[in-house]
Amino acid sequence: MKQPLLFVFALLFLASPSAAQDTTPSEPNTVWEAISVADTDNLNDFLWQSRPVVVFADSENDPRFEQQMALLEAQADALAERDIVVLTDTDASLKSPLRNTLRPRGFMIALIGKDGGVKLRKASPWDVRELTRVVDKMPMRQREVRDRREVDAAQE
Repeated sequence: MKQPLLFVFALLFLASPSAAQDTTPSEPNTVWEAISVADTDNLNDFLWQSRPVVVFADSENDPRFEQQMALLEAQADALAERDIVVLTDTDASLKSPLRNTLRPRGFMIALIGKDGGVKLRKASPWDVRELTRVVDKMPMRQREVRDRREVDAAQE
């Protein structure tokens, strides 16, 4: 798969027998939304809905790319909780819209906010814990957490 698309964490679904039978989300903000495949590489498609994490490499065999994807796969639930979707681009020769927009040099990871702004660029793999700390400091994420607490308190 040379074109940028969302990375599918199939191993998570193989571990759950019910997930193997039903692949549609039952409610918003499920793990499925963060890992389903999208046919887009336009960041505007995610505005106000998701926080894309774009992982670039010149090859799928780049050790940094492999390490980054393993780190993301290991904690997909933390990504889904924060509305993070993962996009990958491992073919520099295609000059995709993502590459034209973010201009990576070799390996790069970029975190895009729900507002479409670039919040983080790193030239080395980042742990999900580090990514979620950056997201959790964002005013929009803090508002989401606050709103969720208010809804939970009202339901009690």
